[in-house]
Amino acid sequence: MLNYYQNRLISLKKDKNERTIKDIIQKGKFVIYDNKTLLNLSSNDYLGLSTDSSVKDNFLSSYKGKIQNPSSRLLSGSNRAYIELEHLICDILKVESALLFNSGYHANVGIYSALLNKGDIVFIDKLNHASIIDGIKLSGAKIIPFSHLDYEDLENKLITYRKKGINSIISSESLFSMDGDFADINKLIELKEKYNSILVIDEAHSFGVYGKGLGYVSQTSNTSSVDLIMGTFGKAIASYGAFVAGKKVLIDNLINFARPFIFSTSLPEISVAFSTYIIKNYILKNELQPKLFSITKYLHNLFYDLNTLGNSYIVPIIKGENKNAILASDYLINEGFYVLPVRYPTVKKNQARIRLSINPSITTDEIDKLYKSIKKTI
Repeated sequence: MLNYYQNRLISLKKDKNERTIKDIIQKGKFVIYDNKTLLNLSSNDYLGLSTDSSVKDNFLSSYKGKIQNPSSRLLSGSNRAYIELEHLICDILKVESALLFNSGYHANVGIYSALLNKGDIVFIDKLNHASIIDGIKLSGAKIIPFSHLDYEDLENKLITYRKKGINSIISSESLFSMDGDFADINKLIELKEKYNSILVIDEAHSFGVYGKGLGYVSQTSNTSSVDLIMGTFGKAIASYGAFVAGKKVLIDNLINFARPFIFSTSLPEISVAFSTYIIKNYILKNELQPKLFSITKYLHNLFYDLNTLGNSYIVPIIKGENKNAILASDYLINEGFYVLPVRYPTVKKNQARIRLSINPSITTDEIDKLYKSIKKTI
């Protein structure tokens, strides 16, 4: 029986697709790995808050709440800390209601498995996150993928498959986590209204940064025109957990039908309070975001000949075959940069890449050195 599982691992090694957990030590914007101090370019800590010790110290000096509520929120695992954060999300996004989840994965699985049934249809951008696809599969709904950022293709598929009386969701990320490019939110709003669908936008990688911290939807569109927005606290917010915000009737359905919410122990109360603290004291002040945009612009101007995708602080450089991405990663680690390869199934086959993640603490000198090192991997 175990031979089957052993053979699977052998196959992964042969295809250079095996994943292992790295033993690293965080040290500010650096990590210590294999006895080397490396600039960390593989973290989703987009504002650099998770490694700023003063942030943690200032919060803990005033925190008086509990560490954890060891129950689901529908039993005894809730209090004012949870309500305060949900109300804060509603206020800043100008939406009707919000609900906390334990992670972005839990939130996406909960949204689609709760709101869809067999016979319903979901139109998804082909590069949407795996958690969205997993939630849809649990629901039994039909998945209709459209070409990445191709809204003509989306409309053609809406014309073909959208049927009166069947629930329909249009689903997209705002900032795509592997390509670093952006959805056209206004076009998605136009199509969801034209074809009587629900629009769900995943803001996992843009909440806390764009729109003066409120997310890319807020920067480009009217947040109330999007039915549900999912955002996470584990990236730019440097905390833990996620939220879904939008139409009250849909949030109430999630409270009653989203299994990841109903059957999970609630978020640690200290994490909830920390998320509120970060949003109020750092995100809404909009001091770190301009620094991030400045260093990101510097990088893209310098990297113009490297065929990078998108124009955000997520900077993928396509290497094609797995072995090429691994070789590039190994070289960059030797050069002092913690950059890891991204391979199938995270990205398509033969689209392996190194993925750079930028934050405001990175200097132009470090970007210059990085550019010279990457050039040597081509």
